[in-house]
Amino acid sequence: MGPDHHPKDRQLTGMKIAVDFDGTIVEARYPAIGEEKIFAFRTLQELQKKGHQLILWTSRSGEELEEAVEYCRKKGIEFYAVNRNYPEETFDETMSRKIVADLYIDDRIVGGFQGWGEIYHMIHPEEDEYQEKYFRAYKGKRSFLQKIKNLFQRGI
Repeated sequence: MGPDHHPKDRQLTGMKIAVDFDGTIVEARYPAIGEEKIFAFRTLQELQKKGHQLILWTSRSGEELEEAVEYCRKKGIEFYAVNRNYPEETFDETMSRKIVADLYIDDRIVGGFQGWGEIYHMIHPEEDEYQEKYFRAYKGKRSFLQKIKNLFQRGI
C-alpha cells in the first residue's frame, strides 16, 4: 500500500499479506526456530478465515526455509506462497525479489512490532470481540493480558 493508504481505506478481505518469520511469527533465534510469539498462529488463522492470502516473506532459504514452512504447517498455517508473489513464480537475475503485497507484517517496522492482537485490530478494527475471545483463552496470564487490553483501549 502506498503512503496515502491505510487499511481502513479499502476493503479488508482478500488482501495479500506478506509476513516475516524470525522475530515476527517466532522469537528471533535464527538459525534456530524461536518460541512462538503470543497469538501469532491464532491471528494468522483468523486472517486466512477472512480470505486473506498469506505470503511467508523471510530471508531464510534452503533447509532453514523448509524447516520454517514445516513448523508453520504443523501449527495450522499453509502459506499462499513462500518468498514469491504467487506459488508458480520463478526468479531469474532480471527480476526483483521484492514481494508485492497489500500489507507487510515484520518486526523491523518503524516504531517496532506491535504484537499480533494489535495487528489484527489494525486490519479488522470492527472486531473488538476478537481481543476479548483470546484474552479469555489465557486466563492464567490475566494481569499481563489485562495490561495489554488496557493499552488497546487507550489506543497505544
